[in-house]
Amino acid sequence: MGISREQLSGWLAAYDKDNITIGVIASHSALQILHGARQEGFKTLGIAVGDNRRRFYSAFPGADPDEWLMLDDYRELLEQAEWLRKRNVIIIPHGSLVEYLGPENFRNLQVPTFGNREILRWESSREAQRQWLLNGGCTLPSVVTDPHQIDGPVIVKYAGAKGGRGYFIARDYRDFRRNVNLDEDFMIQEYVLGCRYYLHFFFDPTAEDGFQVQGKGSHAGKRLGRLELMSMDRRDESNVDEFYKLGSLRDLREMTLEPTFVVTGNQPVVLRESLLPRAFEMAEGTVAESFELEEGARGMIGAFCLETIVTDKLEFKVFEISARIVAGSNPFVGGSSYSDINEPNMSTGRRIARSIGKAIEKGKIEDLLS
Repeated sequence: MGISREQLSGWLAAYDKDNITIGVIASHSALQILHGARQEGFKTLGIAVGDNRRRFYSAFPGADPDEWLMLDDYRELLEQAEWLRKRNVIIIPHGSLVEYLGPENFRNLQVPTFGNREILRWESSREAQRQWLLNGGCTLPSVVTDPHQIDGPVIVKYAGAKGGRGYFIARDYRDFRRNVNLDEDFMIQEYVLGCRYYLHFFFDPTAEDGFQVQGKGSHAGKRLGRLELMSMDRRDESNVDEFYKLGSLRDLREMTLEPTFVVTGNQPVVLRESLLPRAFEMAEGTVAESFELEEGARGMIGAFCLETIVTDKLEFKVFEISARIVAGSNPFVGGSSYSDINEPNMSTGRRIARSIGKAIEKGKIEDLLS
């Protein structure tokens, strides 16, 4: 199903473009989204379950929403679509919104939403995502299709935005069977040794300056929009980051301990400059390919993250893409070593609001929403 362009146009025709409200689920990266919206002059709406969340946001006056929509269950958001549209709300999606609503409910949320929500179908399918990245010119870790063939370290990952929860390492089929949840969609991926860097990009199809993505295939010869590197992080994961202190994996398993990959925090990273051209090459290819995913594809819009490993041969292996703002951009509410070069204090959250404001001025707001 999803939302048609005709539906979106009809909703936006009734919107007061001078009175837009930025709405977001109060979780994940909402602090910087709300703060950035306020910096750009927008009214803000927080959406939450339980009064404790509302009380918590009062601790951050610079991001405390102007108004709240309180729910008993996040799926009630689907029933509040008309209420939201009457308030000229544009929803900013993030990983928690998609996880709480579910992919299909998110695709059918009857409210103008920043970004291309249809691209979620490609992000949420491990196989489709892999084909997208390969066609975009990225190098990926190899995949094991038959768990009986595991003959070295692999990482097993589940679909969806789970913050690393449930991921595990296996060295053979026995390890795999001991830990796998066969009721969930998963992928078995080569475990690549190297440094994991999460590259936060922003693609604005309404901007005509800066680093312009060159189209391919049906868009060959066209300039598709501006690509920016906003920031970069690496993740603190519990408990795998501390496991090395307790001995070998075999020793740990004798103690019935297994490494886990639940993300608990994020650290800023600056990549060595000689690697940046390849980073842009991968991001440009990924964006260009997003317009070729299917006939009439709108392509990438807004924030996305290439999740990579850099090996000791200085090669990138891209193991995942998140086609939305990621929580790894949270250390950069005041800007980053990269975004500050273009404009100081530009977070990804503020960049989202800036693009919405500029698009409204140009009469192109529909180009950023779905």
